[in-house]
Amino acid sequence: MNTTPIYTLGALLRDRAARRPDEPALVFPDSRTSYADLNGRARRWAAALIARGVQSGDHVGILLTTRPEFVEILFGIVMAGAVAVPINARYQPGELAFLVKDADLVCLITTGRVADSLDFSTRLFAALPALTTSGDPEQLALPEAPNLRSIICVDAPCPQGLVPAASALAATSDEVDARIDGVDPQATAMILYTSGTTANPKGCLIRHRGIVGNSRNLGRRYEMLAGDRFWSPLPIFHIAGILPLVAVLDIGGAYLTIPNFDAGVALAMLETEKATHAYPCFVTIMQDLLVHPRFATTDLSSVRLMNANFGVQPDWIRDAMTKAMPHTVMVGTYGLTEGSGTICTSRITDPWEARGWRLGVPLDEWEVRIVDFETGAECGTDEQGEIVARGPNMLAGYYNAPEKTAEVIDASGWFHTGDIGSFDANGQIMFHGRTKDMLKVGGENVAAAEIEAVLQSHPAVKLAQVTGIPHPRYVEIPAAFIELADGTKTSEAELIAHCTGKLAGFKLPRHVRFVTEWPMSASKIQKFRLRDMLVAELMKA
Repeated sequence: MNTTPIYTLGALLRDRAARRPDEPALVFPDSRTSYADLNGRARRWAAALIARGVQSGDHVGILLTTRPEFVEILFGIVMAGAVAVPINARYQPGELAFLVKDADLVCLITTGRVADSLDFSTRLFAALPALTTSGDPEQLALPEAPNLRSIICVDAPCPQGLVPAASALAATSDEVDARIDGVDPQATAMILYTSGTTANPKGCLIRHRGIVGNSRNLGRRYEMLAGDRFWSPLPIFHIAGILPLVAVLDIGGAYLTIPNFDAGVALAMLETEKATHAYPCFVTIMQDLLVHPRFATTDLSSVRLMNANFGVQPDWIRDAMTKAMPHTVMVGTYGLTEGSGTICTSRITDPWEARGWRLGVPLDEWEVRIVDFETGAECGTDEQGEIVARGPNMLAGYYNAPEKTAEVIDASGWFHTGDIGSFDANGQIMFHGRTKDMLKVGGENVAAAEIEAVLQSHPAVKLAQVTGIPHPRYVEIPAAFIELADGTKTSEAELIAHCTGKLAGFKLPRHVRFVTEWPMSASKIQKFRLRDMLVAELMKA
């Protein structure tokens, strides 16, 4: 029996389907898919793409919300030897136009109207105006996307100019296994575009070896077993959705997820499907779970481990979650798209003081250092500097952007994350913010995270986000955006007074605004939109 480790996505699914054909691979609130069915459907998509002339190494986009077909198509693309390009479902026409061209897509798989407020075909026609007069949908010739030959529509009715999935899937090919076997683990599996919170997004080249290896190491760190059930509410087009998907398929377990995050649906799924691992990790998701009226009565006793990231959450989330789930091992995590997801996370055996307030230690195969931003010298214990990392599972570079790649990967192979971090005496990492999340106030560097932590210590503050806004004298000044806890009240003056004495004068927020809904990318609050709204408001004043 061949015991050589599998490091390509297509071969991984094929092997697990052969070993566990009838076991559940995907579970949604209203459907479940066995390994045999997932493998069969992925192979149909692979055959369809091969029959359409998609070659090994070609780029195929997926513009869909989280649904079973997304996973089938993702694996179908890589089984055809092509590169999958998951697209953020929130992207608007301008962002779509940029990505379709920048990624050199030869085919795009999407759908039409999903809901009253979401119609992908409408966005695509706005992004690619020539689609309206393109003629044959099987042979597109669009000046906005010169490599794009066809757009396949998963659902009926299919808008004019798009190819119905039924027609595409009618094609067959006997090359699928040869294509799977022909993929080099070092070949690109996916291009994942970063959230683009400050500029055009960058396409991260993620190797098969990177995503499979990193997912496998995550599963080992979390002591996952065949038959485990890993729940993640995160969008499947995001690395934080793909990482646990591959990790649980690698060990022969089931991936549990939901099409759109709804705290009630999520809690019901965690209970009824008896999730063993949970991956909420982002503050907006955690707080929605906690404040839902059914949280207190939901049976979460099956959850052995939760990626809670308490080290970067408000204290009230840590307190409430640990009180409700004392049986669950809570872990912290640090990662990023360029690292194929997680690069540091807690060990199950780490003491609570580390798991609750720090973000873990490097996964196997990762080297992680903290270095001085200016000199590159390694920082000492508890000294803050830039997080740099290297290993076989990091990105190969940014697509179509050699200059951007050279900016972040140095001659020794270290990836410069642009994140501020520190290691404590026990080798546990902590994240202190982004360098781009640093304010320059009158020549002083100010970390937004420091101000946010003080604001979140006020009992009325549920979540605080701080950004810098332009100032004629000081270059930048801090501005705070606050979501209040239910049933509480406070004022701008009270919050500034709360910070006074806890922060140096130049770190005090000069403006405070209250919000009820955060502008989001796939999973992160878009601070630049908060900043732009406040700047526009102040200009009108």
